[in-house]
Amino acid sequence: MSPRSTIAVRTLPALPPWLAHTLRAQRGPVPWSAVVRGALAAGPLLLTAVLVGHTSLGVVAAIAAMLAGINDRPGSRRTAVRRLGAPALAGAAGVLVGTYAGDHVGAVVLTLVLTALGLLAGGMSAIGPVASGGGTQLLVAAAIGAGMPLPDSGWARALAFLAGAGWLIVLRLALPTPGAPAGDFRFDGERAAVAAVYEAVASLLDAAGTEHATARRAALTAALDQAQDALAGPRLRRYASSAAERRLHAQYAAALPLAEAATALAWAGEPLGGRAAEGPRRLAAAVRESAATGPLPAPARSAPALRALDDALLQAAHAFDQDGGSDLHTRRRSARDLLRTAFGAGGREYGLRVALCFGTSAAIAQALHHSHWYGQHTHWYWLPATAVFLVKPDLGPLVSRVLCRAAGTVLGALLFAGFAVVLPHPQGLVALVAVCGALIPVSTRHFAAQTAVVTLLVLSLVMVVGEPQASVGRIGETLLACALVLIVGHLPMPGERGGHVRARLASAAGAAHAYLEHVLDGPDGSGDRAARWTLRRDAYRALSEARAAIALSAAELPALARHTEGTDEVAALLERLVDTVTAAAVHLDDTGRLDRRHSDRLTELLGELAAHRERVGLPTGVTGLAVAV
Repeated sequence: MSPRSTIAVRTLPALPPWLAHTLRAQRGPVPWSAVVRGALAAGPLLLTAVLVGHTSLGVVAAIAAMLAGINDRPGSRRTAVRRLGAPALAGAAGVLVGTYAGDHVGAVVLTLVLTALGLLAGGMSAIGPVASGGGTQLLVAAAIGAGMPLPDSGWARALAFLAGAGWLIVLRLALPTPGAPAGDFRFDGERAAVAAVYEAVASLLDAAGTEHATARRAALTAALDQAQDALAGPRLRRYASSAAERRLHAQYAAALPLAEAATALAWAGEPLGGRAAEGPRRLAAAVRESAATGPLPAPARSAPALRALDDALLQAAHAFDQDGGSDLHTRRRSARDLLRTAFGAGGREYGLRVALCFGTSAAIAQALHHSHWYGQHTHWYWLPATAVFLVKPDLGPLVSRVLCRAAGTVLGALLFAGFAVVLPHPQGLVALVAVCGALIPVSTRHFAAQTAVVTLLVLSLVMVVGEPQASVGRIGETLLACALVLIVGHLPMPGERGGHVRARLASAAGAAHAYLEHVLDGPDGSGDRAARWTLRRDAYRALSEARAAIALSAAELPALARHTEGTDEVAALLERLVDTVTAAAVHLDDTGRLDRRHSDRLTELLGELAAHRERVGLPTGVTGLAVAV
C-alpha cells in the first residue's frame, strides 16, 4: 500500500467584482419561442420594405423590432405588452423629435435638444425597468432620427418605428408558446409563475431552522414579484374574460397567507417536518396542471405560525375550487409618486450623467461628421447611441459595460467586414438581418454577445440603404464612447454620490415603516388582512429592488463603490425587520397580543437602524420608525 501523499492546493485569488461580472453569463434553456419571433421580425419587415420600394422605412421598422427584441424576455404575454409597448412609444417620440430637430436646427441647438432629452430620459429611468427601457429607446431613436439621413418625413419614420415594434408584439401575442396547456392558449407564463410561488413556499418551509432560510425567503420574494407582474399586465379585454383567469387570480391571492406563515416559521428558526411542505407542493402541481388539489396533509397546529399555515392551506383548497378573485394586492403608484422618483436624488444623479454623456457624444459626433472624419459616411448616430447603452446601470457595473461593449463591437464589426465581401446585396444582407434577429434573445445573456449581434444587424441595415462598409469607423466611435462614459462616470456631480442606491433604500425603509405601523395598529378582519398583504408585498418588493441596486454598486470600481458602503447592512436590517413584523402579524392573528420575543426584537432592530442612518445618509424620519412597540 503506497503511503498517503499530501497534495498542496493553491488557492487562486478571487476576481474583483467588476471583472467577475464581465466574465459572467446567464444560463438557462434556449428560448426557442423568442428565437422564432426574432427570426420573423426584423428580417421579414426589411424584405417586405425592399420589395415594395420603401427600403428606408423598412430599416427604421427593423431597428424598432431589434430594440423590442432586446426587451423580449421570458414572462407572460400581458407582461410583454407593457415591456415592449411602452418603450416603443417612447422610441417613436424620439424618432420624431430627432428627425425634425436634425432637419431644422443647427448643430449647437441640436446638441442642446439631445442633451435635454438625455436629462429627461435619465430621470425617467429611475422609475423602474419599463421606464428605463423607454428612456433608452427614446435616446437611441432620437440619435438615429437626427443622425441617419433618410428621405422620409419624421411622421413616416415614427409610424414605421411603431409598426416594427408592433409587429413583434403581435407575434408575441399570436404565436403559441411551447409547453402551454392545450386549450389554455393565453396562459403561457402566468400559470408557471403562480406555481413557482407555491414551490418557493415549500422550499422555505424545508429550509426553516437551517442556514438556507434567508436565501429561500429571498427566492420566495422574487417568485411573488414575478407572479404579481405576470398577472397585473394589461389584458386584451378590460375584465377577466374566463373562469380560468379568475381562478388563477384567486390561486395567487391564496398563496399570500401561505407565504406569510412560511416566513413566520422561518423567522422562528425551528426545523419543520417534511409534512409541512407537502401541501404547498401539491398546490403547485395543481396550478401547473390546472387540476384539482386533492387531499392536502395538514401540519401540526402546535404553534401560532403552524396554525396559520394550516388555515392558509384550507383557504387555498377552497380558493382552488372557486372562480372569483381579482385582487393582486398591488399598490398602484400615483403620478406624484412617479414624478417624485424621477426628480428625486437618484433620478437627478442619473439624469445628469445621461445628459452629459449623450449631449457630449452628440456634439463630438457632429464635429467629426462636419470635419469629414467620416469620409463618405454620413450616419453620425453611432457614437451617441453607443453612449446611451454604456451609461445605463441596468446592464452591469460601468467598467464591465465598457469592456463588453468594446469587445462585442470589435467582434461584430470584424465579422461584418467578412460577410460584406461574400454576401450578395441586398439579399444576403436581409438574410443576415433575419439571422441576427433570431440570435438576439440568446445573446442577451451576455452584454458582449448582444453587442456583437446588434453591431452585425445595424451595419447590415445601413448598408442596405446605401451606406458603404463602415466597420473600422464603428470600432473607433465605440472606443471613443467607452472613454467618454468612463470619464463622465467618475466625474463628481452635484449632490451626494450613490443617489440611486440611497433612493431605493429610502423607499424600502418607508415601505417597511408603513407595514410596521399597520401591523401594530392591531388589524383584524379580512379587509385589514388584505391591506396588510399589500403592504407586505410592497415592503419586500422595495427591499428586493434596493438589494439589486446595492449589489450593482458594490461591483463597481472602488472609487465608485465606496460611496455606497454600509448600505448592504441597512438593507439586511430592513429585511430582518420586515421578517419580524411578518412573524408578529401572524402571532397577533392567533393570540391578539404581541409577545415579549417579538417586541424585544423589533425594538432592537429599530435601534440598530437608527444608529446606521447617518452613516449611509438616509433622511431623518425614514429609519426612525418611531412606533411604540
